[in-house]
Amino acid sequence: EVQLVESGGGMADTGGSLRLSCAVSGVPVNAYAIGWFRQAPGKEREGVSCISSAEGAPYYADSVKGRFTISSDNAKATVYLQMNNLKPEDTAVYSCAARPMFCWSMTQTFPSWGQGTQVTVSS
Repeated sequence: EVQLVESGGGMADTGGSLRLSCAVSGVPVNAYAIGWFRQAPGKEREGVSCISSAEGAPYYADSVKGRFTISSDNAKATVYLQMNNLKPEDTAVYSCAARPMFCWSMTQTFPSWGQGTQVTVSS
């Protein structure tokens, strides 16, 4: 059973940075695609970024390209989301999720989810 635990959320000013961590246990992290999603109040959940060792390049939503970077440390079984040049519209609850092997541009179901961490960006 996949278990995911997020950390690193908090508050930042516009233009600031935060790094989120997703600790993965129960399965080898390199056998799964790990994605970051976010949901702001009153908005639909959005797939932000995803990484998979089975695919060539990570996936990024257009809204975060050039600002966010996803990476994986297999030895620590942790996936990171480095968020730079934050904007108020990045304010949301961020959750990591896992699915077998492929990100598929985050269009397919992710069966396993963490509890989420709040990110708040002030203007």
